[in-house]
Amino acid sequence: MTSVARFDRAKRPTYVPSLELVPEVLAGSRLAIARMISRAEGNYAEATAALAEIYKHTGKAHIIGITGVPGAGKSTLVASLIKALTLEGHKVGVVAIDPSSPFSGGAILGDRVRMNDAAEANQAFVRSMATRGHLGGLAPSTLQAVDVLDAAGYSPIIIETVGVGQDEVEIVTAAHTVVVLSAPGLGDDIQAIKAGILEIADIHVVSKADKPEAAATVAAIKGMLALGGGTTHSTWGSPVLAVSSVSGEHMESLQATLRNHWKHLQDSGEFAARERNNCRTRIFNMARHLFQQQFDAGANDLEQHLQAVVRRESDPRTAANVLLGWNQER
Repeated sequence: MTSVARFDRAKRPTYVPSLELVPEVLAGSRLAIARMISRAEGNYAEATAALAEIYKHTGKAHIIGITGVPGAGKSTLVASLIKALTLEGHKVGVVAIDPSSPFSGGAILGDRVRMNDAAEANQAFVRSMATRGHLGGLAPSTLQAVDVLDAAGYSPIIIETVGVGQDEVEIVTAAHTVVVLSAPGLGDDIQAIKAGILEIADIHVVSKADKPEAAATVAAIKGMLALGGGTTHSTWGSPVLAVSSVSGEHMESLQATLRNHWKHLQDSGEFAARERNNCRTRIFNMARHLFQQQFDAGANDLEQHLQAVVRRESDPRTAANVLLGWNQER
């Protein structure tokens, strides 16, 4: 098979069919990986069969979610983890989710420069993706990008979410290990309650460990966990760590805790349950996406039923049943 990079630099690259990219992705070609993720993100119909084939080669990577309130230092922590994990010999992949630009719809890169520098120096693969208005802290094609990296042999794969709020905890159905990052000195004991993210954390990390406020924030989070605010779906006791992403202080402890949680999932049998729940959520999310596409394709029918509901000649449930082709009794 001709290499994916089949182009003369003086000419525009030729379009390679997505199915032809699959062997290159499995071989670890960075160009093929980038192209396949772009087609997943662009929702190319032509890439559907290729992504389905790629999915058959997934399920090997440890997926780590990094989330927390805005400004906690997630990108800095990810950059530090890239360096530390690659030094251990890991082939690290990162999918970094950014808020969408209100003008172009593209990702607002923020402080991705530091992360990309770390990736380039350590042969990691980093991809920024825009939320495109999707709530939940992730982008619609996040997990397809993770699939591509998984099939290409990357592990662990880190998903960095946008800053989460009360309802933006979708990362818990995407990752095997969820790290919730808090910054010291910002009243994080109150923030954590408001954000509703205490219960999704497998590991709590307080950034800027060199600050005197860090110890107080660690104590506050431990206090909340002692009051029953932690996870209830696991026998794993969520540890609380203070680290400094800049100096590297306590990063080894975080790496060890990540390894321990991955081993705990395997040994306890929780991995199978978590995988089942994650796959179930993916099916439901894809079903909702396909329903939306169906509605968009039948815009005239949708408008007709919409007007009927507005005029109170129909009701939302009846209109939905008709649009889905279901019987009224459903």
